[in-house]
Amino acid sequence: MATPTPDEREPFAEAAGEAVQTAVMATRLVLAIADAIRRQRQKSMEEEPPPSDQETSETADSIKKLLPSDISDALLTGADWPQMAQQLVALQRAGVNLDQILPGVGEIAVTVRDQVAANTERVAREGTGEWERMLRETLPAGPVREAILSSPTWPDIAAQMARLDERGVDVRQVLASAHDEGLGVDQAVGKVLAAAPTTSRDAMLSYGPLTTGLDIPKDLVLSDRDRALRQLAIVDANPKYVRMVREAMPGRERDADLMVTAKQWPLVAYRMADMERKGQPVTDHLARLMKDTSWEEGPGPQLGSRLVQAANDALRRPLDDPAAESRVQVNTAAARATSATVGPTKPQAAKNAAPAEPGVAPHRTAEPATRNRKTK
Repeated sequence: MATPTPDEREPFAEAAGEAVQTAVMATRLVLAIADAIRRQRQKSMEEEPPPSDQETSETADSIKKLLPSDISDALLTGADWPQMAQQLVALQRAGVNLDQILPGVGEIAVTVRDQVAANTERVAREGTGEWERMLRETLPAGPVREAILSSPTWPDIAAQMARLDERGVDVRQVLASAHDEGLGVDQAVGKVLAAAPTTSRDAMLSYGPLTTGLDIPKDLVLSDRDRALRQLAIVDANPKYVRMVREAMPGRERDADLMVTAKQWPLVAYRMADMERKGQPVTDHLARLMKDTSWEEGPGPQLGSRLVQAANDALRRPLDDPAAESRVQVNTAAARATSATVGPTKPQAAKNAAPAEPGVAPHRTAEPATRNRKTK
């Protein structure tokens, strides 16, 4: 792939920064919820004593160690870091082990970041980047804009905006009106979900590259390995898929074990089963794990999760695809190196491109929208 010119890199750098900031928003939300639960458990809403310098420093070290570097850098340089540090110290004082909770928070943040990044790539391929810029210029940052940009249907929305523009419609005015309506929808849906959630947390968090093209149950529970394997109907076949991964990584069996014991492993095994049913050469795809070992880069505690993502990418990418680098390495890590929003970071695990359709199973890839307009 040719090296992008500075003019070509800038949109990717901006998009990478947007993806990281969206992930940071998700991280802050999760930690705020954890703090609220702690307060309710302790039956106290009294003002917490400020953390000591040593406690703040140790908390910052935990953030750097347990979260991806691009996300941790954005958190530690954010204006609200002192408030977040106080929340984390309070959780520690209450007996919460950050080494246990932060890797899970990191998984959520990475999922959000990569959903935004995947859509950015598809938008770039389909030539609708101008509409993303218009959206950012027209709508304030918040739940409506983030929902649009991270939606798998965003490229189709952009194509619709292009068609409206061709017909002389003021797209900015439409977006401004839609934003106000979207806030009402966001609040209404939030109330319904709080009262009676219909999709499991694991199913919602798994939505994206890991489940594109797969039918997964809405009540999927990945935290219970045996139940997840039963829900996906791969109980008997799972030992075979574990063996296939170990054989594909000779000399790296310990790393392979980290993958197959990761929380999201059943989704990888399920994809292998789906490929077998379609007559696709699973072993040939898995061989890529030793040809591209970019999954080695990053915090040690997240190696299993990175391997899950790398295996998913290896399984999904066609065998005749000559690209040596994954989507994440090309479109986020490299872009961040030139971004003024966040500093450079190590490449994250390989992941595939566009996620599936929104929020409920079955997860299927949306058909690309046709584009019949002149380039402006």
